[in-house]
Amino acid sequence: MNKVYATFDKIFIHEVKRLAPITSRVALAIIFIWFGAMKVIAMSPANPLVQALLQKMLPFVSFETFIISFGLFEVLIGMLFIIPRWGRIAILLLALHMITTILPLFLLPEIAWQGFLLPTMEGQYIIKNIAIVALGMGVIGTFHPMKKIDKKINKR
Repeated sequence: MNKVYATFDKIFIHEVKRLAPITSRVALAIIFIWFGAMKVIAMSPANPLVQALLQKMLPFVSFETFIISFGLFEVLIGMLFIIPRWGRIAILLLALHMITTILPLFLLPEIAWQGFLLPTMEGQYIIKNIAIVALGMGVIGTFHPMKKIDKKINKR
């Protein structure tokens, strides 16, 4: 029985390692395309949170224009994750997105927190982005160093 279990374990781990890069990219693509599209069609439950943050940071920007642009930005991030050669740009845009989406935890505590370390539903929505960051880091782990930069580093 131990040999059967060990064989299954080895095969299972091998297959997960083989599939993890593509499933990570697809998961990020689905999340960003879906959530972005909901913003574009004005159906996102996050719209009030985005509007409150926008009023605090950029009160001179029209919410209607911003939410469509932000939604399209999210859709773009998702689409870039599907194309492996655009992965570095997808990660850069993901990092910018994560920086902006964490801001309500600090700038809108009345919306993000109901008490010390007790997030509201909106706060939980933001905190779950830790998993998205980890997934993005997993995608980065599949990258190969760029040849020009790799040559410069190896010369040192």
